[in-house]
Amino acid sequence: MTDLGDFSDFAGDDPDDSSDAGQEDRGAEAAGNGRSEPASEGESATAASSADGDSVDGDGVETDRDGRDERRDGGSTGTTSAAGATDDADDLQFDEYDADPVGDERGVGAIAVSPGLRVSEDPDRTALRAFVTAGNRERVRLGKYLVVPYPDDELLFCRIVGLEYAQEFQADDATEIHARRAMRRPADEFEERDFKFMAELEPIAVLFSDRGELKRRMVDRVPKPQATVGEATDATQIKTGLKIPEAGVFLGHLSVGGEKVRTAARPPTIDYRLKDDYTDGDPLVFRHTLVAGGTGSGKTHASKNILRQYLSGERSYEMDDGREVETAVVQFDPQDEYAQMHDDNPDMDAETARRYEREGVAHGGHDDTVALVPKMAGSSYPGANHRAEQLEFTIPFSMARDLPWLVAGSSLNDNQYPALVELLNRFFRNYGDSGTYKQFLRFLDDPALKEELHESGRVHEATFDAVKRRVRGVPSGVFDQDARPITELDHQLVRPGGLTVVPTYHLSSSRAKELFVLAVSALLIDDKLSNDPSSDRIKETPVVLGMDEAHNFLTDADSVQARKVIQKFTEAAKQGRKERLGLFLITQDPQDIADPVFKQVNTKVVLNLGDEDAIKSVNIPPNLEDKVPYMEKGQMVVYSPDNSEPVELTGLSTCVTRHGD
Repeated sequence: MTDLGDFSDFAGDDPDDSSDAGQEDRGAEAAGNGRSEPASEGESATAASSADGDSVDGDGVETDRDGRDERRDGGSTGTTSAAGATDDADDLQFDEYDADPVGDERGVGAIAVSPGLRVSEDPDRTALRAFVTAGNRERVRLGKYLVVPYPDDELLFCRIVGLEYAQEFQADDATEIHARRAMRRPADEFEERDFKFMAELEPIAVLFSDRGELKRRMVDRVPKPQATVGEATDATQIKTGLKIPEAGVFLGHLSVGGEKVRTAARPPTIDYRLKDDYTDGDPLVFRHTLVAGGTGSGKTHASKNILRQYLSGERSYEMDDGREVETAVVQFDPQDEYAQMHDDNPDMDAETARRYEREGVAHGGHDDTVALVPKMAGSSYPGANHRAEQLEFTIPFSMARDLPWLVAGSSLNDNQYPALVELLNRFFRNYGDSGTYKQFLRFLDDPALKEELHESGRVHEATFDAVKRRVRGVPSGVFDQDARPITELDHQLVRPGGLTVVPTYHLSSSRAKELFVLAVSALLIDDKLSNDPSSDRIKETPVVLGMDEAHNFLTDADSVQARKVIQKFTEAAKQGRKERLGLFLITQDPQDIADPVFKQVNTKVVLNLGDEDAIKSVNIPPNLEDKVPYMEKGQMVVYSPDNSEPVELTGLSTCVTRHGD
């Protein structure tokens, strides 16, 4: 066995080492290169270099493994160590070649077939995924809209519903070594190319051209493997894919994750509008709107912006007799905010105003605004935060003839309500429409009346006493005050193109607020639905009936009067399309609105809601429902099945009219 020893003969670093052992080795090396004579010192250096992978041609040109040439210049060649290495070995450089493919890349990635590629009528069985290239991964977000071309120029319009990193190579990176190495490594040293980044896509529609017009149909074909996936940046494609009308009532700008969707057009944003003509059915305003949002979510700001669009002088609706009539808006206002719509917004600068004009957004204070103020004994309306005209009104007790529940101070059961109707009918037969609430109270104090009704079997004496207590529970000073009756103010209440605000902030009790709101709204609804209306003005004018804090007035309850109110509003909601009556309900507690009314609402505008029951009640798609608690002020979800796909919007940051102090 050969003894390798401890390599001590090779430990020296002297380049002039001329030991016999070194000479023998160099001689053997030379012999190995085809020489029979001993190698000279210069040849020895050349041979050592060649042994490291380089060669020398006959012209003295040194060639490395990468094909590069270095011509030796006289005695400039580095000397060799005993180990045979050159001193300048560390200075050798190698050419770098570009490994990226030639040509321009388009899109963000390509359709992948390895994880499955399938479209199905059952969404749960659809498998559509795209590989996203490393350079595009930072700008890919959940909810983004993408397009995938088919070979025949049709497009698959889809949305990102899932993002996932997957391993590029088979390896277990869930180990102590990998984890500690990752913890020591700076975050920006992460190598994207080591992993696959997959986007799960939800197909929405197929886009195709029909005689030069872009149209959509349901998804009925699968894209080709490796088809390029691109971000949707064309406004027409996006609007067509989401079925957003080109014209209508402006609500906001299309967004994803709170960021507005940008296009290459001018303006770069995509406006979302509610269908407002008769091309494909009735305008959606008459199919009712719900604005739901918690405190501080911006629901009043958003509601003002929307209602102002209905008051545009260019907006009118066709009535049954063929006339085109502008909309009248009647808004109940519990916080004294909507009369401010009379005034311009002092915070709006000229550039913002010009941008709104370019986008067809109505803005500026609405001159034809009247604050129709309820008059109640012991209460006064300051009206100091707006410059709108103010006009007081009172509720005449005669309205109780057709609306008995107005004088039910608290809940009445099924026996007591008919007794109240009987007493009211007797009273108005004796006093006529001029009878007052105070006269009715004195009427009930007559013991002979109580005895007569009891003996005749019409009203039991115990029931009579119960009704009397309920009637006296009505807040004093509501009926028959020193102001014009609301029944005589139909032309002030409803004006084509006019805004009427009914403030209730100054009223002393919630019961008083409820009485005024329900009395005025019932007056509007009855004339709208009647074949023999008391007011032709109300009957023949399109009306948007706005009700803030709607949950306080349209809540479901077991009392007879509550059921009567809900029945009236449900009928109004069902007949709204035909009678040109639209309900515009604003609330922070949508779960408290009676179900028969809620079911008639077609358009739901949902801002930030923190209550889980409230979020569930609005019944929007799960992917948008999960975003609601995290939305910032002004962000909203719009769910209007007869208008578009469910979408996320960002409202106008600057209110189109005055808003706030």
